[in-house]
Amino acid sequence: MDLLNTLVDKGLRRELPTREEALAVLATSDDELLDVVAAAGRVRRHWFGRRVKLNYLVNLKSGLCPEDCSYCSQRLGSTAGILKYTWLKPDEASRAAAAGIAGGAKRVCLVASGRGPTDRDVDRVSKTIEAIKEDNEGVEVCACLGLLSDGQAERLRTAGADAYNHNLNTSESTYGEITTTHTYADRVDTVRRAHEAGLSACSGLIAGMGESDGDLVDVVFSLRELDPDSVPVNFLIPFEGTPLAKEWNLTPQRALRILAMVRFVCPDVEVRLAGGREVHLRTLQPLALHLANSIFLGDYLTSEGQAGKADLEMIADAGFEVEGAGTTTLPEHRANAAAGGCGTGGGCGSGGVCGTSDEDGDGSGGGSAAAGATATGTAAEAGAPAEASTPVEAGAAVDAGAADASVPGARPDLVAVRRRGAGTDLAPNA
Repeated sequence: MDLLNTLVDKGLRRELPTREEALAVLATSDDELLDVVAAAGRVRRHWFGRRVKLNYLVNLKSGLCPEDCSYCSQRLGSTAGILKYTWLKPDEASRAAAAGIAGGAKRVCLVASGRGPTDRDVDRVSKTIEAIKEDNEGVEVCACLGLLSDGQAERLRTAGADAYNHNLNTSESTYGEITTTHTYADRVDTVRRAHEAGLSACSGLIAGMGESDGDLVDVVFSLRELDPDSVPVNFLIPFEGTPLAKEWNLTPQRALRILAMVRFVCPDVEVRLAGGREVHLRTLQPLALHLANSIFLGDYLTSEGQAGKADLEMIADAGFEVEGAGTTTLPEHRANAAAGGCGTGGGCGSGGVCGTSDEDGDGSGGGSAAAGATATGTAAEAGAPAEASTPVEAGAAVDAGAADASVPGARPDLVAVRRRGAGTDLAPNA
């Protein structure tokens, strides 16, 4: 296919595809799917080899959010039966993080629901970052706390944070249909604050909310312009009790085409396979490793993920390897630019002089796309339940069976509310 040859050539040169070319990837047929995956896989291997970076989620505060993001199980007015608890203490969060680090995670993602942190919250998270770094030499820490105010990004960096996540989620033109309590511009502003503070910016999207192909291309092009080092790609987890509970718009094939388009638009960026992969990619998850070079393992913010041991086996069986702690994730031109303090620029495939400028959350939202990684054969205790946590029985039934599975093969039965790990007395999926 001339289209794919052109996109591979552009990806190897870090050259931006045209909008028409990106749309054409999404419009390819199922008969062409393996060709699309193979082409995008060439770009992925050129910049990242066969390495897969592991990331681990610690949900510092669950539920109780005043924002109205339609995709989110933690939103204002949500009746989803998720865990609800207030802040984990620093030592509790550090113990929770130990499970993922023991399993090979290079990055711990600290997520908290809410519009944005108060200065007291930043102090609390700073102490948590310091505790995790003191207990685990060399681990990366990414914070995901919502909208940032003046000076907060700088304080998080001083405390030892390496990155900050804040997703754009969808296109600017449709953002108001998804959320009304803050704006798309607010989100862009927070990503820029992270850049300017010297943090590695992480920003991605949620696919499957009823958006058009044009919306998907628009948000990915906007991400490229913002130039984050990491782009998490979430697939909506339609929780009962949220406005998007009936949105089952994805097939495994469409999910792969979306990942391929992201890789072509941002060829040298850490593309992260995030929330909802088990629900929508299902048995085609190994093919996604040819497109994404980073994954969240184990459980997500409010939903349960595939067993971590199965994820690690999948990586090995597909011929990939877990990225070691001593390996730099980003290509040399991006890593060098980041070390030089360039907070913006054309690193996401632009070919500019400055090569640099990701919960993260589950696909249900919470403003984040992170998931928990797992320990292989290593016992790791979960953090103790936080004060004011709401006890929920393990194995409680998931209220997802009533979803309208309008896409043939949709699997609402795979949506499972997280009942273990942080905020509970039960061990994490590790």
